Amino acid sequence: MLTHAIPLTWMTMDHLLVRMNGGKKWGPASLHYTPVFTPMVLPFPSQVVYNRVGKCGSRTVVLLLRILSEKHGFNLVTSDIHNKTRLTKNEQMELIKNISTAEQPYLFTRHVHFLNFSRFGGDQPVYINIIRDPVSRFLSNYFFRRFGDWRGEQNHMIRTPSMRQEERYLDINECILENYPECSNPRLFYIIPYFCGQHPRCREPGEWALERAKLNVNENFLLVGILEELEDVLLLLERFLPHYFKGVLSIYKDPEHRKLGNMTVTVKKTVPSPEAVQILYQRMRYEYEFYHYVKEQFHLLKRKLGLKSRTSRPPLRPQFFIPTPLETDEPIDDEEQDDEKWLEDIYKSHEEKQPEGWVCQTQHTGYEVESGAAAQNKDID
Repeated sequence: MLTHAIPLTWMTMDHLLVRMNGGKKWGPASLHYTPVFTPMVLPFPSQVVYNRVGKCGSRTVVLLLRILSEKHGFNLVTSDIHNKTRLTKNEQMELIKNISTAEQPYLFTRHVHFLNFSRFGGDQPVYINIIRDPVSRFLSNYFFRRFGDWRGEQNHMIRTPSMRQEERYLDINECILENYPECSNPRLFYIIPYFCGQHPRCREPGEWALERAKLNVNENFLLVGILEELEDVLLLLERFLPHYFKGVLSIYKDPEHRKLGNMTVTVKKTVPSPEAVQILYQRMRYEYEFYHYVKEQFHLLKRKLGLKSRTSRPPLRPQFFIPTPLETDEPIDDEEQDDEKWLEDIYKSHEEKQPEGWVCQTQHTGYEVESGAAAQNKDID
C-alpha cells in the first residue's frame, strides 16, 4: 500500500500540528503550550521529479543538485539504474511507491520516461526537465558511446568492450546515409517519449506521441528548459523552486565549479555532411516539432518575466515519410548513461579541494548516490 504525504496547499491545521509534534496528535490542552523546537513546514512543492533526458546537460545539473541538497537540506533521491527508461506496469508501480515514500521535501532524478503517479493512486509530483537540439543531442550520444569524454578513447573502450571495432569507428555519414539502426527510427525518436510517458504508442514516431508529450508538458511540468540557454534555465528554476535551487546560478558560474567543465565534454566529434544532416532532420521531424514547441514556450515564459530572448521561428511541418517503428512490448534498454558512477569518485576527490560551503553529501534513502559534473557552455553533455 502506497503512503502519500499531503501537499502543503491541501494540508489542514490538524495535519500541521501532527507534523510539528513528531507525528503524535496533540490533545486540546497541549495546544496551550509553545513547542520547544522550530516546526518544519514543508515547502510547496515538496515533491519534485527530474526525469532527465540523456545527453542534455544532466550530469552538470546533478552535480549542482548534490551541492544544493547539502546547502538547503532537501532530500536528493537518485537511482543506480541508468539504462532503463521504459517500464512494465509492475515496475512503474514499484518505482512510484519508492519515490512517494521518500522523505520530503525531495527531488528525485533518473533517466526514465514520464510516470503518471495519479494512475496508481499517488500524488502527482512537479516535473522539471531540460532538452536540446535533437541533432546535437544525437551526435553527442553517438560519439560519447564510442569515445567517451575527457578520460580518453582507451578508457572508454575498456568500459564498452561489447562494441565491435567496426561499429566503434563507423563513419557517421555512412551510418546515416546507409540507414544503420543507430541512425534511423525508432532509435532517433528519443526525446518525446520522456514526456509522452510509458504507453506503448509513446515509442512510435507520430502525431499521437507528439501531442501527448505536449499535453504532459502543459499539465505536469513546471519548467522544461533548453540546454542552449542553460543559465536562463537555472535562473528560472531558482525563481520557481527557491527551496531547491536558490543560489544555483552563482554556483554554476563559480570558477571552482568551472574547473570540472571538461569532464563532460564529448570528444572526437565530427560534423556530418550537409546531406547527412538533412536526412537526420527528415527522420527527426517530430523531435524537432516538439523541440520548437518547448523552445517557444520557454521563450514566452522568459518574456513574461522580463528576460530577453531570441526570436523563435514557428516549427516546420514538412511531410516527410516516417519509417514504421519496430514492434515490441518489452522495455528497450537505453545505453545512453549506464556509466555515470565514475562521477562519484571524481566528486569525492574534488570535494576535499572545495572551499567551505561546497562540500555536499546527498541524503541516502535506499538509492545509490550518483552525481554529475560541470560543463562548459560550448558543449554541455
